[in-house]
Amino acid sequence: MKRGKVWLAAAGVVIDSQGRWLVVKKSYGGLKGQWSLPAGFVDAGETADEAAVREVKEETGVDAAVCGVAGIRSGVIKQDVSDTMIIFHMTLLEEKEPEAHPGELLDARWVTAEELEADPDTSVLLRNIVKLFETSGLACQEIPDPGPQFGYTAYRFFI
Repeated sequence: MKRGKVWLAAAGVVIDSQGRWLVVKKSYGGLKGQWSLPAGFVDAGETADEAAVREVKEETGVDAAVCGVAGIRSGVIKQDVSDTMIIFHMTLLEEKEPEAHPGELLDARWVTAEELEADPDTSVLLRNIVKLFETSGLACQEIPDPGPQFGYTAYRFFI
């Protein structure tokens, strides 16, 4: 969500059964031509995890479900714009080849961690997320809903 000078984005870490990462190359902006995660702004009326699912699907055609939080990137651009991105760990729902969204992406593909580490086009953030996953053993976990008594229309808890 770009609301004035406060931005909220969501990204998805999707790893297939062969251990390959779903990555994209944007055709614009600061990440143009670099491997990064499928990501985009949260729309009004959706949760951040719903945005991650939507962005992965829109950018690559791949269906995935959120199962945890990989991390949060938080920064300020030019001492003026608050820019936050929640990076979600996702479970692949169906094995398929990604298709790059025309006009927005130069490429979308499955790539091994080793290939990402060796490729000079891998973004700094993605390079560090790959290292984190390799060393931390992050795994998806399910946490139950607290119940209807709170009146949430959307509620999720991720670790």
